Parts: sequence; C-alpha cells; structure tokens
Amino acid sequence: MKAVVRPIELPPGRRVLVVSDIHGNLTFLKGVLSKAGFSKEDILILLGDLLERHEDSLDTLRYVMELSQTHTVYTILGNCDNVVLDFVDQNGTEHEEFYRDRWFKMGERSILVKMAHLAGVTVDTPFDYAAARAAIAENFKPELDFLRGLPHIYVNHNYLFVHGGVPRENHLEELEAFSCMKNDDFLNQGHAFRRWVVVGHWPVTLYREDIPSAAPIIDKERHIVSIDGGCVLKWDGQLNALILPEEPGGEFSYVSYDGFPEMTAQDSQEASPDPVNIRFGHSRVEVLERGEELCRCRHVESGRVVDILTEYLWEKEGEIYCEDSTDYLLPVEPGDRLAIVRRLSDRVLSKKEGATGWYFGRLT
Repeated sequence: MKAVVRPIELPPGRRVLVVSDIHGNLTFLKGVLSKAGFSKEDILILLGDLLERHEDSLDTLRYVMELSQTHTVYTILGNCDNVVLDFVDQNGTEHEEFYRDRWFKMGERSILVKMAHLAGVTVDTPFDYAAARAAIAENFKPELDFLRGLPHIYVNHNYLFVHGGVPRENHLEELEAFSCMKNDDFLNQGHAFRRWVVVGHWPVTLYREDIPSAAPIIDKERHIVSIDGGCVLKWDGQLNALILPEEPGGEFSYVSYDGFPEMTAQDSQEASPDPVNIRFGHSRVEVLERGEELCRCRHVESGRVVDILTEYLWEKEGEIYCEDSTDYLLPVEPGDRLAIVRRLSDRVLSKKEGATGWYFGRLT
C-alpha cells in the first residue's frame, strides 16, 4: 500500500499544536491540551499512535473523533492505529500468532481485545479470530471508518508531518505506507530536509546515551523535530505538545504533561559529570546486590555499576533486564519545581524540564 499524502493549511495567526504517541492515555491527552490552553482558535495535529497499550484506547479514539467535529484537528495514521485495520481486514489466519503474542496478551490495554469484549467475543485460548473480526467490523463501523480515512502524511511549503519518518520530500505518494508509519531510529538515518519534518514513533529518550530526557529534540541543521515523549511506554514518560513558531524560521516551544505530583527543591545539587542512561534495546543487567528499594547492578553493555529500582527489573529467558534507568543526578537549585516519579527513603527519582534523574536534597 502506498502512502496517502494530503495538503495541510496552517493560516497565519492561528496557533498550531502537534501531539504524538498518545497510546490510549486519554488523561494525558486532556492534561496536555488543558495545560496548553487549547481552544477552537488553535489547530491540533495528531501524529498518530492514538491507540494501543492503554485501557482507554477506545475512549481516546472516540474523544478525538468528537474533537474533530468541533475543533480544527488533523490526524495521521500511526503503526499502532493501523493494527486495528490490519486485523479487521485480514481474510485469512496467517497472522494470528502475531496478534496473539504482540497484542492480545495485553488484555484490554489492546483496543482489539476491548472491542471484541464489547462486541460479545471472549478473548480466550483458542481465540475465534474470524468471530472477533466480524464482530468488530459490525459494531465499530464509525471508528473503523475514521481510521480508514486518515492519511499517512500532511504536507505544505514549510512542514511535513508524518508518524515515523520519510527518506525524502518529493514523490511522497510513491513511498510505502508502512515505512512512513513505522520508521525506527529515524534521527540516526542521516536525513536532512528543506521543510521541517515533524515525527513521533521513536521515544526521544532512546536517542541520548548520557541522560534520559523526554523533551522534544529540535535539530535545526537538518530540519527535524522528534516529539515522542514515551507516554505509556516509559514509566516516567510524558506527552509533549509541540507549538510551531508563529512565523516560519522562528523558535519552537512546547508544553508537556506527565501526571506526576510536583514538589519544591530546598537544596542545590550539581549534575553528575559522567552519567549512564540505560535504554530499551541496551537494558540487560547483572544483579550484584538485591535490596528492597534498589538493586546494585552491572550494566552488561557498558560495564558500569548502577543502582536500579527493584521494581524496574524483569526477567526474560533467564536474563535480567530493566526499565529505562539512570544514575544521573539532576542539576537543581533551591526553588526548582520537580516532578516526583518515585520517592525512596534517601533520594527521589524526579524530572526537571523533561529530564529524569536523582535528587538527594530536601523537598517541600
């Protein structure tokens, strides 16, 4: 299937917000729009992956459908949104193992399972795929029609909006749709553009080896902005709303929402000079010493010894892995507001301006 490309009009004088990778978290979507003061005077561009991995995916889809009737909203199809269409449109059973192992095991955090349940099909083993397809197609026609009507790319003279990424700016209709939706590690592919290309899909925390930061990455030399803040996928993830410059060539800004409570720092703390940032795909560890709150671990890839939250450790096929972890000490001044991710007996895992790290000072 080739990419569906549509023009987009962004009239001067109207603020433009761009949000990506909501992954069914309706609370975060409403939270970031409220924080940004989103109104009918604004334009909202949703870069895809509205769905999957959160139990509110169906409600999120319906909320976006309703919002599109009252506000100016442009929505792009992401690879996780496309999973719904792929499943419903399959005529055979050649991909049943893929859906079972990748999506159905999430229970109602998968919109497919949620839809099947609401349509009266129980997702058990063995699972009746044909019955689920038929029931979803019959009971969720408005939702499926909305998803089927979404393009893969919006473009104008100054901007190109796509979920995963593109290798070029011309002949976009000749690109394969799936490669536009699922384009992993896009920033490291060496592309540069005349237009500003705004993407989601790949959490920005995966790009930095030094510190974990969920703030949008704005590459001024290559004209790429990557905005996926790891909402739902990361335990300390956030939903970013990129705000386009009022005039082309101006400065980008953003607001974010992560749902964590905030406290005020009372003590200063210097940033650690050589932190390690353990990320997805590089997260195998050896446990050296177990503790109730933290485990001392050796990061296999770097050889560094890091204290990792005990609840962040998990096992697969006899190997130990961890959720995204760091030993980074945040730079903090008295009066700074910190989002509290985890509070331990002697330290706090916290966020400041999108960056996650540890703080050992007092909080009020």
